[in-house]
Amino acid sequence: MRWLWFALQNTMRNRRRSAVTIAIAAMGTAAILLAGGFALYTYQGLAQQAARSTGHLIVGLPEQFSKDEDQPLQYGLDDYKKVSAALLADPDVRQVLPRVSFTGLVSNGDKSTVMLAYGVEPDSEFAVKGPFLQMLAGEVLSSGSAGAEIMLGEGLARSLKAKPGSGLTLLASTTDGALNAVDVTVKGVFSTGVPDIDRRIVYTDIATAQKLLNTNRVSTLGVFLRSMDATAGAQQRVRAAFPKLEVQTWLDQAFFYRAVRDLYNRIFGALGLIIGVIVAFVVTNAMAMAIIERTREIGTVRALGTLPSQLLRSLALEGMVLGGAGALLGMLLALGVTFLLYVVPVQMPPPPGNTRGYPLNIAFDALMYLGTGLAMILLSMAASAWVARRTVHTPVVDALAHT
Repeated sequence: MRWLWFALQNTMRNRRRSAVTIAIAAMGTAAILLAGGFALYTYQGLAQQAARSTGHLIVGLPEQFSKDEDQPLQYGLDDYKKVSAALLADPDVRQVLPRVSFTGLVSNGDKSTVMLAYGVEPDSEFAVKGPFLQMLAGEVLSSGSAGAEIMLGEGLARSLKAKPGSGLTLLASTTDGALNAVDVTVKGVFSTGVPDIDRRIVYTDIATAQKLLNTNRVSTLGVFLRSMDATAGAQQRVRAAFPKLEVQTWLDQAFFYRAVRDLYNRIFGALGLIIGVIVAFVVTNAMAMAIIERTREIGTVRALGTLPSQLLRSLALEGMVLGGAGALLGMLLALGVTFLLYVVPVQMPPPPGNTRGYPLNIAFDALMYLGTGLAMILLSMAASAWVARRTVHTPVVDALAHT
């Protein structure tokens, strides 16, 4: 404790230089924490979006995930209601949503265009997934409708000049290879925020999709759990209960999430490394100036019997004081900005390929703060010890004669 007090007193000898060093270390710490918090918030948002889209677990035949179908639902599930009932018995399972995925044509009589369609259970689908779609006109699908109804993506509705109440025709190949058609009514127009998807996507109920494809199968079952943390355990239990089925997690199908995470890890990793090097150079420069000014003092202390290792420890503690003060100030600054963004919302512009922006938020992670602060302190101590190592080992006579 005495050596720490000496180090604190020494840093106060040149307050202006120490203040500049602490300020730069604080800005570097805050920059790393804010960049890391933004990346972490992005990861969490993309993970939740991916899990809401497919389910925490996706259950289907192995061929469904590894082979291309020659006919619609060639590798679909037959007795999916029995499987759903068994899955719902798991305490971590909140809902099981069947899905029929197929392609075909949608026509208004004058114009036909390719569609990417999904048959879903409307009430459960839109209740469990939350606000993953932005309704632009009309209403979402609901069970118990008198006729066959669909929801169209914004771009597809514009292409077909369709609006709620318009009549369209869906055309697709059945499981037998024949061509089938179903007349439907547009109930709603929505946007996913991705124009390329909005130009093709169609939602309808499972009964209409199965009627169009002439089948009782579904493509996959989306299993929604009570929390993201339960994914690994639930996957093992479902695999044990249904060894003939393939059970994938949301991460297996979240290609966009993995790509963004890998990109951000590289970008922010390089940013953190650059900032760390800058902070190390600033601390090194400050300590080098302090050591040069105190060379004769160091020689005097050496002459009084102080060991080089003790001097080196004292100077490293000075670096720790500078780095620790900067890290603490940077953490407070990052916390202030984090909470300020919740009070004063800032909207980010739409990312490439999207039409909707998103709120700028910074995630708080105690381990990230602790790790960054500790790294700054250790880096400052190492820089101080490195720059002081030659001076503390200088012969006493040479140190006393230094001018």
